[in-house]
Amino acid sequence: MTDYPPGDRSDSLPEDLTQLSNLIDQAALNRRDKHVALLALLRLLEQRHRDICETLFYDALPDNRQTLYALLRDIEVNGGWPYIQRMKLQALLANLPGLDFGSLFPPIVETLDDDEFPGEEK
Repeated sequence: MTDYPPGDRSDSLPEDLTQLSNLIDQAALNRRDKHVALLALLRLLEQRHRDICETLFYDALPDNRQTLYALLRDIEVNGGWPYIQRMKLQALLANLPGLDFGSLFPPIVETLDDDEFPGEEK
């Protein structure tokens, strides 16, 4: 199991963001081994991310070339655009050894007569 929180975090955060990061870490650790509670935390973080992006961040985007260049340069130097990645279903199911997809999701096959539409009688 991977240790949490990761040890390679940047020390260059302002004090308020460091405190916020520590609170998020503590909330995650308090929910260790509780998948539903951790999922609720991830959903909350994703929603906050979306809210900030779609309101405050978009409103603060540069309106001239110099500040746009500075923003793009910061993105290039400091690691790109912030993004919260959703877990793929395959990655989730990979944690279930011996899973038989055929029995879990049996194919649904309806047979119809060649000339008949569903609900139509001859």
